[in-house]
Amino acid sequence: MNKVSIVPCPDYSETKEAIARTLDLLGGIENIIEPGNSVLLKPNILSASPPETATTTHPSVVAAMCEFVLSAGGKPVVGDGAGISRPGATATALRASGIEEAARKAGARVVNFETAGFTLVEVPEPLQFRKLYIANPVLEADVIISLPKLKTHELTYYTGAVKNFFGALPLKCRKEIHLLGKRNLFGEAVADVYSVVRPGFAVMDGVVGMEGNGPSHGKPVNSGVILASRDCVSLDIVAAELIGFDPLKIPTTAGALKKGFGNQCPVVVGTPLKEVKKKFKPSSGGVSTAPPFLTRSLGKYYTIYPRINQRKCTHCGACYNNCSPQAVEQLEDGSFRINQEKCILCYCCRELCPSNAVEIKKSLLATLLTAKK
Repeated sequence: MNKVSIVPCPDYSETKEAIARTLDLLGGIENIIEPGNSVLLKPNILSASPPETATTTHPSVVAAMCEFVLSAGGKPVVGDGAGISRPGATATALRASGIEEAARKAGARVVNFETAGFTLVEVPEPLQFRKLYIANPVLEADVIISLPKLKTHELTYYTGAVKNFFGALPLKCRKEIHLLGKRNLFGEAVADVYSVVRPGFAVMDGVVGMEGNGPSHGKPVNSGVILASRDCVSLDIVAAELIGFDPLKIPTTAGALKKGFGNQCPVVVGTPLKEVKKKFKPSSGGVSTAPPFLTRSLGKYYTIYPRINQRKCTHCGACYNNCSPQAVEQLEDGSFRINQEKCILCYCCRELCPSNAVEIKKSLLATLLTAKK
């Protein structure tokens, strides 16, 4: 269960062959899919972004996995819920990412979590939430496979196979989780989601990843790998180390391990990790290397906060609609501003702004303390 396979994949023309090798290294997909199984493939469909931005799982990965599910006798279903709370956001993202077309051509059914409905379920041994609403296609599937994108993240540092299931929640629940206000608590809440979903497999698109200000405004980087595992936590540990991050400092990984999932020492099969390691630049916003007690004592001299660049802002309302603490305020002229007293630094406004108009502003001291080592 704690094996993670790594196979080089220099470009997306070789996706299917690379995934086939990663599956073979783990005993084949037939070991997790029985004929007739409904298999939910959960890609990362954050927003309406084309494949070349590296924001979403590449459609070639989705198509290949649909074909492998069909070859095992399963019935592939591809679904997710986008992050922007306006009608039709997920449908638009499915089209723009190329995932809907790729899935349908490969013989899969496509479902939109936004319109498929949600059911309230009990969370086993909860860390933060005793009950959560989960998308019906997730609950109805016989087998669930995570198809994450290898990316950095401003709140969780790295986003992968476990964090991918945050998209199984309705937007109201996502806002409630962001209101927890601390990275470790957010990670525990995502672990609660994971404990309900219980995916059986994961295949990560690491052919072109995203570094810097991920998960939506970072820089595409050729990382050239496909990773797979029967355990999402093990995959995340290996993937985080692959891009130069401390796996145990990833809040979602720490939360999953605390809840009893995964193994801190996964076994890598296929290409050795040291041969494919690539240092990713972390997010430039809000990640402090200073101890919390020190930053608290510095008060007004240590500030990090998001601010809307009015020249870039298109007044689309994405920040306003997705702000959990309602810190984004709309002014009489239709523009928006962020109330710093209400802001909890969850970065949803920044993550979901299609115009990249939300910038991170820091005091001089905060700039020095968050400087890259």
